[in-house]
Amino acid sequence: MTHVVTRSCCGDASCVYACPVNCIHPTPDEPGFATAEMLYIDPASCVDCGACVSACPVGAIKHHTKLTDAELPFVAINEMFHAEPAPRPPQARTPVYERLRTGGATLRVAIVGAGPAGLYAADELLRHDDVQVTVVDRLPTPHGLVRSGVAPDHPDTKAVSALFAKIEELPGFAYSLGVDVGTDVSHEDLLRHVDAVIYATGASDDTRLGVPGEELPGSHPATSLVGWINGHPSHADASFDLSAERVVIIGNGNVALDIARILATDPERLTGTDISDQALRALRGSRVREIVIVARRGAAQAACTLPELTSLSRRDDLTVLVEGDLHLDEGTQRARRDGTIDPLLDHKISLLESLADRSAPDDDRPRIVFRFGLSPWEIEGARRVEGVRLGVNTLRVIDGRVTAEPTEEAITIDTSLVLRSVGYRGVPLRDLPFDPATGTVPHEDGRVRQSDPASPPVYVTGWIKRGPSGYIGTNKTDAQETIASLVADVNIGRVPLGSATREPLDSFLTRTLPGVVDLATWRAVERFERVRGAAARRSRRKVVDPELIAAVAERVSRPGGRPMRPQV
Repeated sequence: MTHVVTRSCCGDASCVYACPVNCIHPTPDEPGFATAEMLYIDPASCVDCGACVSACPVGAIKHHTKLTDAELPFVAINEMFHAEPAPRPPQARTPVYERLRTGGATLRVAIVGAGPAGLYAADELLRHDDVQVTVVDRLPTPHGLVRSGVAPDHPDTKAVSALFAKIEELPGFAYSLGVDVGTDVSHEDLLRHVDAVIYATGASDDTRLGVPGEELPGSHPATSLVGWINGHPSHADASFDLSAERVVIIGNGNVALDIARILATDPERLTGTDISDQALRALRGSRVREIVIVARRGAAQAACTLPELTSLSRRDDLTVLVEGDLHLDEGTQRARRDGTIDPLLDHKISLLESLADRSAPDDDRPRIVFRFGLSPWEIEGARRVEGVRLGVNTLRVIDGRVTAEPTEEAITIDTSLVLRSVGYRGVPLRDLPFDPATGTVPHEDGRVRQSDPASPPVYVTGWIKRGPSGYIGTNKTDAQETIASLVADVNIGRVPLGSATREPLDSFLTRTLPGVVDLATWRAVERFERVRGAAARRSRRKVVDPELIAAVAERVSRPGGRPMRPQV
């Protein structure tokens, strides 16, 4: 073994293209790439050149001699993916797409959404000549879920922001942040100043449980708590009751694990991170000692990824357990007996079995407890949450899919805080079609399907295009498909170039709307956050107050003014 991919893998495949010996899989050419939890290095063919280390934007690849104790399990995880010899495609090469042909004119594009999907799309566009991109977002700060969704104790994952900073410096790039398309400006307003519009608005809504009591005080969507922890402006003033000893999380994906881990972590371990000031203060007064993670199906269908589960299980400051039955379905049990089960899934189940065999230690460490085969029937309480009633399920395999079917048995877990973490949904965009079943905009290779074929083409990328699936880097290959469609449409004349004779979009927005944040202002806000953080021995202290952002913007617009003094 030489190099190893660890938990923080973002999946953008930069390492795949950098590897000279084709030892990192799955590649974007392989069918498993879109659903892979991470990428894996083949220890038999790795030549220890280190090219992948330099290419990785989140520092996920390490030499095996530099792994921490918590990272050592990833040696076996990387080996397991390559345990079964399989025919591999030829060496993966950086994709070569049709070159943009503008005839010397300038292609102006608006990208609505400043998260990873939008910034990867901007990167792909600005690889071509004669392109100008204005990235618009309703928030006054960019980077989407990397800034406001990644847990603060995962700074390695947040390191992809350094890649975004390089994209922001590309010639032709501009920001217009703090602009809500559909409210402040219309789609038609954008088209008067650009040749094409790409929507990368993500999936900002929560999937609902649809059970009685869901609206009781003390019942919250996971996005609200995640945003509060990360200083999202829309959730900065939220409050959560952390006075009881038990919290129940419905759902067992990575977001649920993030929430459980943060609630169970000693706040002093978080003081050096970019966690919001409000959350840090509240966690210091928290009395939470147990977080119960509830899943409606079994251990084989656990939505959390093996890398995140592995890392959580290695924490020595927490107790991680499985209580009750793992609810392994018949198909999984048969595959394990026959030896036909995927080795990574088998490893995941074995890890959960080991957590089920653990005895709860007699100490005061916080506990994270997994419960399988339970569905919420009702969130109970008179005036606020007092408990959650859960029905016990049995599992059946129907047409190859494992489904949870209710029994008459039920249990009640006492709690005053229920967090609903059962998935994200896209929200409809004005003037665009929308599929309510998938929460996405219907498209073909990123081209929005429109009822009027004479309408100017519109494009989508990211979660609003494919649904809430994949990881940060998955947006790169997604953006490549969308930009290839746009380039092809420009080259055949379907997207006529005429905006160069009009006022640029970023100039128009800055002139007509108050408080628009451009790239220079964002850079100043970021510097201010880091200086303020350094004064408190933290990586940064995020600015969440729009008035403070406006004050920073005013300083930027008045060169020579006295610098703002950070308040510790």
